[in-house]
Amino acid sequence: MIVKWWVTAFQLTELFVSSLVHLSYGFYLFSTAVAGDVSQSVTNWIFKPKFEGNKEIKSSNDLPPIVLVHGIFGFGEGRLGGHSYFAGAEKKDDRVLVPDLGSLTSIYDRARELFYYLKGGQVDYGEEHSKACGHAQFGRVYEQGHYPEWDEDHPIHFVGHSAGAQAVRVLHQMLADKAFKGYENTSENWILSITSLSGALNGTTRTYFDGMLLEDEKLIMPVSLLQLCRIGVIVYEWLDIPWMKDYYNFGFDHFSMTWRKVGIRGLLDYLLGNAGPFASGDWILPDLTIQGSIKLNRHLHTFPQTYYFSYATKHPTKVMGFAVPSGIRGIHPLLFIRVLQMSQWRHPQHVSPPYKGYRDEDWWDNDGALNTISMTHPRLPVEHPSCLVIKDSDCQPLQRGIW
Repeated sequence: MIVKWWVTAFQLTELFVSSLVHLSYGFYLFSTAVAGDVSQSVTNWIFKPKFEGNKEIKSSNDLPPIVLVHGIFGFGEGRLGGHSYFAGAEKKDDRVLVPDLGSLTSIYDRARELFYYLKGGQVDYGEEHSKACGHAQFGRVYEQGHYPEWDEDHPIHFVGHSAGAQAVRVLHQMLADKAFKGYENTSENWILSITSLSGALNGTTRTYFDGMLLEDEKLIMPVSLLQLCRIGVIVYEWLDIPWMKDYYNFGFDHFSMTWRKVGIRGLLDYLLGNAGPFASGDWILPDLTIQGSIKLNRHLHTFPQTYYFSYATKHPTKVMGFAVPSGIRGIHPLLFIRVLQMSQWRHPQHVSPPYKGYRDEDWWDNDGALNTISMTHPRLPVEHPSCLVIKDSDCQPLQRGIW
């Protein structure tokens, strides 16, 4: 009994510290973005610059664009003031595009948004999907696409970080399946290459530590970090403060969760789990569980004419047969505990393994957010063609259709 109380106390303490760290970091990013914009406005007012910036355009119209797709809680160009998710890559070349997708919306919804960001028009989530998930069929309008000429003769390079890699793979399959109404000429050859940076290609055990239930990937533990996140997002969306959403948007506008449309009663429904994305499971965390990724991957292919690259990361090392973080020097202190947790992962015995041949130790290597086994190449439920490369020179000449 005493041991049980100690375990509970430790879990609550961990939840408090983790919540405080995440909240503080989010407030830091938001406040520095606002402060940066205010400072820039004052500077421009005082000095009245006659030119804007010093961006050097190094691109050529003969080169295909590179589209950088952010992961969970990420943001695209134009959000959070002067902050850049990809370290300012979009500011160095006008052929580098960083779309602003829903930071917590489902992989499916993000893939749809990505298509219309490039081609232009109003985002169409599909009638069947929209009805099943309880949101509007149509979303944001792009008056002008960022690359409207996109087709088989003008293919694109995609780079996806974390969950962004899966969003690109789902988009790739949609292009092959001609899933966009009014665009019957799409094909898998619209994408020249896909590069995955620490991509969530097979899910992550981090989702379970943060609150997703192993028994049902759509449900959240009553007391968990994700439960607090859910409540915070619902309140943020319901308040619908325009200037705040201009800085950061979770992407749930198509659910119409604003107080103007649902009132107090609607807010209670969302908080009680009777409606909204968290009730229907149409948000990103269920897609990042191992079970959710397996369901998603069943319909995704590796295509023979596309180049595939993946970069995997890990921080644990083996000490006396146990996986432990490789050291404070090589990892941010705030991630140290997360790496340690994931390197000691044990699948509960009362829950069936997610796939045949599952072993805990296969999932121990991680970078604090994702398991290394998930980053290398799609392998669940079917192993996709792959080749482990240590040096870049080992993969010359480049081969299509293989990770």
